[in-house]
Amino acid sequence: MISKLKILKNKNFLALSVNMIISIFSVIIMSLLFRSFSKTDAGTWFFFLSIQGLVDAFRTGFLNTATIKFYAGAEKKRAEAVLGSVWLIAIIITLIVVFLSGVLYAFSSIINNDQLIVVAKWLGITFISSLPFTVPIWILMAEENYKKILWLRLVNNLSMLLIILCLIYFNKMTLTNMLILNIVTNCLTGVVCLFFKSFNLKTIFYCNKQTLLELYHFGKFTVSTSTSVLFFRISTTFVITFFLGPTALAVYNLPGRLMTIIEIPLGSSLGTGMSSMATALNKNDKNQFVYIFKKYAGLLTFAIIPIVLGVIVFADLAVYIIGGEKYVGSEAANILRIMVFFSLLFPIDRFNGVALDMLHLPKINFQKVLLMLCVHITGSFLGIYFFKSLYGIAFFGPFTIISGVLYGYYELKKRISYSLREILVIGWQESKYVIAKAYSKISLR
Repeated sequence: MISKLKILKNKNFLALSVNMIISIFSVIIMSLLFRSFSKTDAGTWFFFLSIQGLVDAFRTGFLNTATIKFYAGAEKKRAEAVLGSVWLIAIIITLIVVFLSGVLYAFSSIINNDQLIVVAKWLGITFISSLPFTVPIWILMAEENYKKILWLRLVNNLSMLLIILCLIYFNKMTLTNMLILNIVTNCLTGVVCLFFKSFNLKTIFYCNKQTLLELYHFGKFTVSTSTSVLFFRISTTFVITFFLGPTALAVYNLPGRLMTIIEIPLGSSLGTGMSSMATALNKNDKNQFVYIFKKYAGLLTFAIIPIVLGVIVFADLAVYIIGGEKYVGSEAANILRIMVFFSLLFPIDRFNGVALDMLHLPKINFQKVLLMLCVHITGSFLGIYFFKSLYGIAFFGPFTIISGVLYGYYELKKRISYSLREILVIGWQESKYVIAKAYSKISLR
């Protein structure tokens, strides 16, 4: 019993739980929406989510890492200046997005695309509604208070799921109601932040020019990387929407959303691996840093192999369970197989990026992501041009991740001693150790 309680208090376990909850609720909600919406409405909803994700990535990319870096462990006066500056910048970014969406809405009468009209009408108020809980979550991450983060994610996702079920039951599940629901759940989560006393909004009076500039110069590289990553999705969304239509976008988004099964272990491992690598560097132990980098990248590669094989075999069943009969026989299952097969390169690519950031080379990490973005956009257009179908985009997709792995390897090889073979060797050794340890515990029981 005591060991179980220790696990529940472990920050690695709580971080994994947060990622799992987000992913599980995301899959369930996605399944309900795919089954409730027409393909056109589903495509419009995911188009809106893509734009919302892009602007949120700008705000989060600019401030999330900066909040953790400058606030964690700081003395009271410094911490107040940091939080106050974070709040001020977050409010300014939010107001800019609201203004731009308002300008777009003012010209909605001459816009012929229904998806853009939905974005113009709903983006601003949705972005405002997410601010009251977004900044507190950054603060809680810096404080490593994953228990409160877990509760906030539960409130946000569970309330949305319950209301969606009610709307479906009363036959009121429409695109407009879903957009309203998104705002309502954001506001509810913000109210819970008030209850948790996690706002710290009063610190805005302690912000100063020096801290604002410090956050700006640090955040300009991290935001470039995060928004570039989102451009992968948004570029594909635009290409499919304007060349193949929202129905095709709904089909392509289904396997994309199912890829969250890979993101669960990947997301939690990135967080814990990043902190371990940073600790090693802060102790000037570069050998330990390199070993941790190899271990996490290799171990995670072998860990997702069973998931990849399972998804390849049961892709048709997964598409049917999540999307329903109307997606059976579409390109969704085969596109999922292509995506999940090349996800075997995700761990090495992601940890290449983390290693570059930890070595104080965010500019090079941004260049890596920018290269991948150029390859991705070019491949999307070539796929549409030659194949005139979703298979074209899926065919050229793997070149994106391959270019990132090669560029990351090239840049890191200049600075640390490692090879792709060493990553796989250490990963295999660590995998055998983890399996043997788990087996011994089972045997003792």
